Amino acid sequence: MEILEPFTEDAVFTGNAVTTTDLRALFHVGQALHLSADPRRTMQSVAEALHQYADMKIATITLVDSSSGALVINAVAPLGPNALCDDVCYRSGEGVLGTVLAAGRTILVPRAGDEPRFLNKCGLLERNLPFIGVPIRIGAQELVGVLATQPRLMNQERLMQQAWFLEMVSHLLVQSILLARKVEEEKRHLAAHRDQLLMEVRNRYGFDNVVGRSAAMRQVFDHVRMVSRWNTTVLLRGESGTGKELIAHAIHFNSPRAKAPFVKLNCAALPDNLLESELFGHEKGAFTGAVGTRRGRFELAHGGTLFLDELGEISPAFQAKLLRVLQEGEFERVGGEQTLRVDVRIIAATNRNLEEAVQRGQFRQDLYYRLNVMTITLPPLRARKEDLPEIARFLLARIAKRQGRRLMLTDSTMRVLIRHDWPGNVRELENCLERAAVMSEGNLLVPESVILVNTPGEVKPVQAAAAMVPATPDGEAAPAELGEGEKDRVLQALRKTGWVKAKAARLLGLTPRQIAYRIKIFAIETETF
Repeated sequence: MEILEPFTEDAVFTGNAVTTTDLRALFHVGQALHLSADPRRTMQSVAEALHQYADMKIATITLVDSSSGALVINAVAPLGPNALCDDVCYRSGEGVLGTVLAAGRTILVPRAGDEPRFLNKCGLLERNLPFIGVPIRIGAQELVGVLATQPRLMNQERLMQQAWFLEMVSHLLVQSILLARKVEEEKRHLAAHRDQLLMEVRNRYGFDNVVGRSAAMRQVFDHVRMVSRWNTTVLLRGESGTGKELIAHAIHFNSPRAKAPFVKLNCAALPDNLLESELFGHEKGAFTGAVGTRRGRFELAHGGTLFLDELGEISPAFQAKLLRVLQEGEFERVGGEQTLRVDVRIIAATNRNLEEAVQRGQFRQDLYYRLNVMTITLPPLRARKEDLPEIARFLLARIAKRQGRRLMLTDSTMRVLIRHDWPGNVRELENCLERAAVMSEGNLLVPESVILVNTPGEVKPVQAAAAMVPATPDGEAAPAELGEGEKDRVLQALRKTGWVKAKAARLLGLTPRQIAYRIKIFAIETETF
C-alpha cells in the first residue's frame, strides 16, 4: 500500500497526465453534479459516471456521518444485488477506507488482494484489481469523506494518472457536499419549525383551551376525544356561529393525522361548476381559463383531513358526484380520464335540518347516511349561558390584543350580555364585543357601548336605566344589586361630564335621584369631591 503525497500542479501536467478518457469522464462527472438538487442522487450519478466513463470497475463515495464520525457509504456503482451497504460504516483508521480518512492522503494499492487491511464489508472488492482511495476535504483541515475506486488497468503510470484524476473529482464533490449539508440543515430547521407550529396549533385547539364548562359542552368534548382516535367520518351540526370549525380543528389536531394537511372548504360559497374544480381539481384545457393542471382539495388533503363546511347547501346534482368519492375514495379531475385515489378523513358541518331536506328531496338519502356516521351537535349559546362570562372574557382578550390595549367588562355589562338570547351565537357575541370596544374611549366596556341585534336588521342600543340592575319599588336600585362595576360606570360618566351630576345622569340614562343614590352608596362624594 502506497500513501501518495498530494499532487502538485507541476506534477500533474507532466508526462501527458491528462488523457482523452479523463477529459470525457470529467465532462460526465460535471454533468452529474448539476443534474439533481438531491445530494444523495448527485453522489450516485457521479459514481455511475466514474464507472461508465473513467474505466472504473467499482466506484464508491463514503461520507462522514455527523453524529457518529464514521464513514457511511452514500453511493456505489454499479448498483447490483451486492451493492446493498446501507448499514456498513468504517471508523477512522478502520480498514483501508478508514486509513485514508485518518491519513488525509491518497492511498494506492496495486493489487487489492495483497493488502491484509482490506475488510471488504460490502463484498464488492475485486482482489486482482488495484485500489485508489482519495480523501474528500473541505478547506485545509476538514475531512468529510473518501472517494474509492478500483480501476480496470494494472499499468503503474496510468494508476498514478487516475489517482490524480480522482483527486480532481474529489475537489468537485465538495460543492455538492456543502449543498447536502445546507439542505440537511434546512430540513432540520423546517422539521423543528413544523414541530413547534404543530405544538402551538395543538395547544390552540386542545380540548383544555376550547372554552366551555357547561354540561352540554362537556358532552361535546367527550365525543370529540373519542372520535379523534379513529378515521370515522364526523358530521358537526348546530346553528351558525356555534364553533363547528373550531371543533373540526380540535378533532384533526388531536388525531393520528395531526401532522398531515387540514384542508377546508365552504361549500356554500361556490356554484357547482367551481365547486367541482375546487374539490377534484382540473386538467389543463378542461375549460376556459384552465391554463394548467390544478390539484383539488381532496388531493391536497391526502393523508389528512378535509373539512366541508355548509355541506347541506350543495345541490342534489353535485351530491351524487361527492357520494362516489366519499364511498370509494376515488375520482377524476375535471377534464381528466385518470382515476385518482386518496386517503382522506371527512369532517362535514351544516346548520340545516338534513332530515327535513331528505324528506323534501333536497338532500340525497344515501349521502345523508354516508355522512351521518358520528354526529356531534353543538349547543347554541343561549342553551349554555353559564359559559358566556368565560367566553366573553376570552373573546375580549383577543380583541384587546388586536387593538393593543387592555379591555375589561363591568359587572353590569356582563349582566346585559347574559340576558340576550344570542341568535348569532359566539360569532355574534364577538362582533358585539368588538363594537363595544370601538365605542368605548376607556378600558371599561359599559352597557351604553353594547349594541345588540335581536333580529336581522333590528339593532337596539342598550338603555342603561332599563338594562342595568333591578329597581326597588321606589325606583332606586337595591344596594345588594349594585356591584363594583356600577361604581366604575358612574365614576366614568362623572369624569366625562366634569363632575356635573345632571349631565352624568343624562349620559347614563338615569334620573338625578338615581345617580345621587349611587353617589351616596358608593361614597363617591367623600372620596372624590
